[in-house]
Amino acid sequence: MNNIPNISFKSEKNEKEFEFLNLSKLFAKIRSGLDHDPNKPHRLGFFALLIVTKGSGSHSVDLKEYPLTEGSVLKIAKGQVHAFERNPSYDGFLIVFTEEFVLHYFSKSSIEFISHLYNYHISKTVVDGSSYNESLIGQLRDELGNENAYAQKNIVATILQLYLLKLERLAQTHDSPKQYQKHYPLFLEFKNLVEEKFTATRNVKDYADMLSVSTKHLNDIVKEFTLNTAKHFIDNFVILEIKRAIASSNYSLKEIAYAVGFGEVTNFTKFFKKHTGSTPKQFKTDL
Repeated sequence: MNNIPNISFKSEKNEKEFEFLNLSKLFAKIRSGLDHDPNKPHRLGFFALLIVTKGSGSHSVDLKEYPLTEGSVLKIAKGQVHAFERNPSYDGFLIVFTEEFVLHYFSKSSIEFISHLYNYHISKTVVDGSSYNESLIGQLRDELGNENAYAQKNIVATILQLYLLKLERLAQTHDSPKQYQKHYPLFLEFKNLVEEKFTATRNVKDYADMLSVSTKHLNDIVKEFTLNTAKHFIDNFVILEIKRAIASSNYSLKEIAYAVGFGEVTNFTKFFKKHTGSTPKQFKTDL
C-alpha cells in the first residue's frame, strides 16, 4: 500500500552494483527532472554514503533532519527512507552500492563489523569522516579512471570496506563493538523478522517462537543492544512505518491503519497517540 517510491539501483554506466557520483552533477540532474522527486521521501533498495567536501546543509533520513558540514558522512541503509533538501548549498560525492556488491566482494569478517549496513538502529547516521574522505575519494578516482579494469570491482570493494571499517570505528564508543558479542546474529534475525512481519503481529511471544527462544531471552538480547525491551523495539518500528506512510502517501488514515496491521482505526489512533503524544491526524496536519 505504501506510496513511498522504492528506488532501485540504476547506473548511467550500466554498472549493476556500485557507482561513484559527483553531487554537483547529481543536483544538476535533479533540477533537470527525474522519474521521482528526490526532495520527497523515497525508499532505497541499496546502500548509500553521502560525503560532504564543502558547504553545509541537511538531509532527511526516516523523517529526521541531519545537519551536514564539510567532512560529514551520512550513511543510508538499504530500506531506509530519505530525501534531499531543496537547493542544497553543499558539494561532495554520493557512493551507492547494492547488497549483492557487499556480499560478493566484501569479506565476511568485515560485514560483521560494519553494522550500519544491516542495522542502522545501533549505528550513528552521520559521522565526521574528514580524516578519511580525501584519501577515499582520491583512491576511487584513480581506480575508476584506470584503463586497466582487471579485478577493478575487487579493488574498489577493498578500498570501500577499509573506509567503512574506519568509519565504524569512529562511530563506536569505547566499549567493545556490539557486533562482536555472541548474541548479535540473533538480534539481527529478530530485527529482520520485525521488518518483515510487523503487519501480521506485534506480539513479542510470536517473534520469540519464530526464533525458538523464550520471551525472556529475547528481551535480554534486545536490551543488550538497544537498552529497551523487544516490545519497545517492535512498537518503535511500527510507529516509524506509520509516519513514513502518513508523510509520503495520499492514502487515508483508515487505509494506512489497515495496511500496517490494525483492524480498527480507533485502535490505530490509540496506539499512535500512546507512543507519540499526538494523533495520526495531528501528525499529518503538522507536517
